[in-house]
Amino acid sequence: MKSKNWSISFKIRLFVIIVVLSVSLIIAVTSFITNTVQVDNFCKRMSYNSAENFASMTDPEFLAKLREATESSDYQRLREEASKKKDESMIQDYLTEKGLWDQFCQVRKEMCSYLENMDDIKYLYVIVLGNKASYRDMYLIDDFDNPLYQTGNYMPRENELYGVDTSQRIEPVVNYSSWGWLCSSYAPVFDKDGKIVCHIGCDIDMEDTITDRIYFLIFIIAGALLITGIVLVISIIYLKKLIFEPLRRVTEESKKFKPAKDVDYDEAGVVRLYLRNQDEINEIYEVIRKEQMNMIDYLNEMAKLEKITEDYLKNLRRAKSDIKDKKKQLGEMEKDNKKYLDTLKEKEEQLGEMSKSVNHDELTHVGSKVAYSKTIEALNEQIAEGTAEFAVAMVDLNDLKKVNDTYGHKSGDAYIKGSCRIISEVFKHSSIFRIGGDEFVVVLTGEDYENREDLVSLAKEQFIKSYFDSKRPVSQRYSASIGLSILSAGDTTFEHVFKRADSEMYAAKMEFKAKYGSYR
Repeated sequence: MKSKNWSISFKIRLFVIIVVLSVSLIIAVTSFITNTVQVDNFCKRMSYNSAENFASMTDPEFLAKLREATESSDYQRLREEASKKKDESMIQDYLTEKGLWDQFCQVRKEMCSYLENMDDIKYLYVIVLGNKASYRDMYLIDDFDNPLYQTGNYMPRENELYGVDTSQRIEPVVNYSSWGWLCSSYAPVFDKDGKIVCHIGCDIDMEDTITDRIYFLIFIIAGALLITGIVLVISIIYLKKLIFEPLRRVTEESKKFKPAKDVDYDEAGVVRLYLRNQDEINEIYEVIRKEQMNMIDYLNEMAKLEKITEDYLKNLRRAKSDIKDKKKQLGEMEKDNKKYLDTLKEKEEQLGEMSKSVNHDELTHVGSKVAYSKTIEALNEQIAEGTAEFAVAMVDLNDLKKVNDTYGHKSGDAYIKGSCRIISEVFKHSSIFRIGGDEFVVVLTGEDYENREDLVSLAKEQFIKSYFDSKRPVSQRYSASIGLSILSAGDTTFEHVFKRADSEMYAAKMEFKAKYGSYR
């Protein structure tokens, strides 16, 4: 089953959607996390500062005495009995007996007053924390909402305290428990010897904060999606105008191309567009147009050559017929023999000139397209036999159009001949063909094949030297881009080698254009 081919426009749209959506979500998540961390850190600081502040207001010696009294087995039995009877007076009597009741009431009153004045604090209490391995802790003093017989009550340890070293600073933590969402802190109370007597626990209510956080998350996600949608619409419109539409136009026009003999560019459907943006798409369009024009030129040249060949054969048959007739009449027309022989010689000379004009370029006198086609056929036969060894140098003249437009076609012809002279002097042992207005192909064999890299480097140096020769007129500063390729294993036709050389030449031309500009 043939896999579905995705268009370039679809792939670019998909890429833009993924990138914009990813960036928007990353920004949204980062904003949410930053906000969450800032709020949590604020609550943690406030919770710990409140616990630490109240700890500074307490009497460590009293709390040490109260802890000692409530940790005794007698008090714990009394507390259990008071809890069963729901009798607070039993605890009051015990603390009075120990001389702790008045100060206990004072601390409890201060705790409740502190709670009333601090709106954000939900719970404030005095707690005796066990060691790292403990699974329960004793609540020493609580507010008025808790009965008195809860004083000294051992309760299961809160989840955030499991495995925590209570002899060190306990970091505030935001957690969820049966009490709801809280931010809990524990500030130590030290005696005069620097030992921890107990901790002041402070819990800040986080329920509203968590609810606001959820709403904030929904808001930033919705905002991110909205911004993503707006950016995507703008991006798609922008991409359509600069990339998708020009590509579509080039593609549509390229499909109309129908190469044939004896037709002009318009009849063959050679692409002809006006692209506003001078970018890579425009360069692709120029390459396609040039290749289509070259193909039509080649087919028209082939049609002309076929007509010339046909005329040549017709004249040859006519000449043979004339010769035969003249031989039959030789006995009767001895007086005119010299005239007939001269006429025959003249026809033969004409045929020789026709053959020469077919195989040689009229302007540069190097090989023509006909000779080039014959050479390709011969090389393809050698490739098939496995005896071929050659390299192809593709040479394309730079700035010929500018010379023609600026100085006229005579200067352009001189520019072509001058450039061809450099090519011929460097590749003196190779076959050189002119296959287009500004294109030459060199087939390197033998000695030139062995020295191909040096020769190509020499040719480039000669053209660079000419290009920068300020003593010459601008129209005589010859320049060309050269690509080289050799016959390699796996090449089955001459075309394979030629295409690589043409690609190398095109890369050199793009490098020349990027480095020196379009002209001088």
